[in-house]
Amino acid sequence: MLIALFFSLLVSSVIATEKDSALPRLTDTKAAEAFIDAAEVVVIGFLEGEESHGYQELVAAAKRVDSVPVAICTEKEVWADYSLSSDTIALFRKADNHQENLALAEAKKLDADGLLNFITINEVRYITEYNQVTAVGLFNSEVKSHLLLFADRGTKEYTELQERLGALAPEFTGKFLFVLINGAVKSNSRALGYFGLKSQDLPRVGIYDGDSDMKWLLPEGEISTERVRDFCQSFLQGELKEVKQAGAEAKTEL
Repeated sequence: MLIALFFSLLVSSVIATEKDSALPRLTDTKAAEAFIDAAEVVVIGFLEGEESHGYQELVAAAKRVDSVPVAICTEKEVWADYSLSSDTIALFRKADNHQENLALAEAKKLDADGLLNFITINEVRYITEYNQVTAVGLFNSEVKSHLLLFADRGTKEYTELQERLGALAPEFTGKFLFVLINGAVKSNSRALGYFGLKSQDLPRVGIYDGDSDMKWLLPEGEISTERVRDFCQSFLQGELKEVKQAGAEAKTEL
C-alpha cells in the first residue's frame, strides 16, 4: 500500500515537473528583458497560468519552432511594462524593435497550427529570406525601406553575402529591413524583373522604398560592407531621390 502510494506521488511529481518545465518562466521584468535581448526573435506567453486558454497550444507550437525561443510570464506586474492587461502571446523582434501582440480574447480560433503560423509570419530577422510567408511580416512592418540582396542560394557568394549583410543590418535597426531574395527560386523572377535584373546579373543589391514605391540598384562591383553601408546612408540622406531608378532599361548609377 505504502509502495503504491509512494509510486503514485513520484509519478505525480514527475508529471508536474515536466509540465512546469515545458516553457521557461519569467518572474520579473529583468528576466523578461534578458530573455527578449538574448535572441533576434522571441515569443512570450503572458498568461495567468498553465490552465489558461492558449498555454497548451503555445507549448505545442514551441516544440515545432526551434528557431524562436518561447517563454511564459504569469506576473501581471510585468505585463504592464509591455502595455498588456489580458492574456496575450507576444512576439518581440530586434530587426525593427517591434512587439506583435496576439490577444487571446480576440482570437477567433486558437490552436498550435495557428500559433505556429503567427510566429512564422512575424519572424522578421536582421536579414530575412523572402517568401510568401515572410512577405506578410515584412510588408506589415512599420519599417517600409528594404535593403535587398539578390543572390542564388547554394553559391559561395550567397552564404558570404548573407553573413556580411546580416552583420551590417543591426546598424540600420528601425531604418531598413534587410531581405534576401533567392534568385534560384522561379517565383522570385518577378522581383528580379521589377529591378531590371536577370539571373545572370546576380548577385546584386537594391533598395525598395515602400512609402514612395521607388527602387534603386547599387552599381555593379564588389558588394562590400562599406559600399552597402554608403548606399543605405545615401538613401537616408535623400541623395538617391534624383538618381535614375532601377528598371528594365538599365542598371542604376549613383
